[in-house]
Amino acid sequence: MKKTISIVLAVVLCFGLLAGCGKSADDKVITVAASPTPHAEILAVAGEVLAKEGYTLKVTEYADYVVPNNVVEDGELDANYFQHQPYLDTFNAENGTHLVSIASVHYEPFGIYAGTKSSIADLAEGDKIAIPNDGSNRARALLLLEAQGLIKLKDGVGMDATVLDIAENVLNLEIVEMEAAQIAGVRDSVALTVINGNYALLAGLNAGTDAIAAEDAASVSAQTYANILVVKEGNENSEKLQALKKALLSDEVKTFINNTYSGAVVPIF
Repeated sequence: MKKTISIVLAVVLCFGLLAGCGKSADDKVITVAASPTPHAEILAVAGEVLAKEGYTLKVTEYADYVVPNNVVEDGELDANYFQHQPYLDTFNAENGTHLVSIASVHYEPFGIYAGTKSSIADLAEGDKIAIPNDGSNRARALLLLEAQGLIKLKDGVGMDATVLDIAENVLNLEIVEMEAAQIAGVRDSVALTVINGNYALLAGLNAGTDAIAAEDAASVSAQTYANILVVKEGNENSEKLQALKKALLSDEVKTFINNTYSGAVVPIF
């Protein structure tokens, strides 16, 4: 009988130790869902930083913008890095998810690019400027034009700005709204174009090297549309997720972004 009890206790102790070891190992593995470019590339550098602290970073890449949130909500992965706050807010509201941001990492700036005119100084009365026709992109474009002194918007419109909110337009510029994906292709028929980051890159343009002007890191647009590190609500203070946050906001990551993307991706920290 004593022998049997001893065996049972030994088995229980063995399982307990294994469970403890498993938990410890899990605590050192961080799983993240990310878009391939630039997010997974940036995470690769963060992974090198984390390795020095004894963590293993595992990144799963998604082209989709829905699954990365679902796998974090369901607890399948620890975090994701692909979206900005307005998208997250909408996703939570529409899907009943409980996801929160714990860090703002980078933004992809809008730029003003030459069309038939090579500079803002060359603009003439009635010239056309093409901008995106969808809500947030439209507002970002208008705010960028305002920052360059081309128009003045009504006070307080911020990220809700539309062409109807233009209070001053000294040159009577014609603001042409169209699908964001089409703008790079009409540069030969309008004076200037305002193109968002991903479509500029697809057209071989870089906001840091090719744009006449680009969003500043301190602008309301950059702050609003910074790409964020997202976790399930309640996990914000997890030791390993705080370690991930620290790694993503490290000098190593900032240097990588600045040296790799030439201004097409800009650290916000």
